[in-house]
Order: sequence, then C-alpha cells, then structure tokens
Amino acid sequence: MKRRLSSIGNSQGIIIAKPILELLKIDEDTDLDITTDGEALIIRPIRTSHAERVKDAAEQIAARHRDAFEKLAK
Repeated sequence: MKRRLSSIGNSQGIIIAKPILELLKIDEDTDLDITTDGEALIIRPIRTSHAERVKDAAEQIAARHRDAFEKLAK
C-alpha cells in the first residue's frame, strides 16, 4: 500500500486505512509505540493487561482526590 504524508496543522501525518486499523484492533484511544530501525518507521499498539489498566486508573483517582482521601483517613 502506497501512502504520502498529509499536512495536519504544522505537522505531517499518515492516514491509516480502516481495514488495517480493524485488523490490528487500533482505534483513536489506542496508545502507539513509534520507533525506527534507521530505515523504516515501526508503529506498534501498546497493549496493557486488565490489571495494569485498573492499577493506572486507581493511581489517577488517588492523585486527583488525594486531599479528600487524606481528610477521610483522619
């Protein structure tokens, strides 16, 4: 599949065809790891386990509501 870069604001981007996104189970909420081997871009979805997602959510909640949790602990 041949593609060209497209202007997106002051940046450049590549539009990925929907069948490829569906095959790889990637959507707009999927974090991507972008690396290079010196000649090519390598784009991989970052898959996290359910336990990691729960842990991340708990940490975000604890940070956001730290003051309230400290008051409740007293």
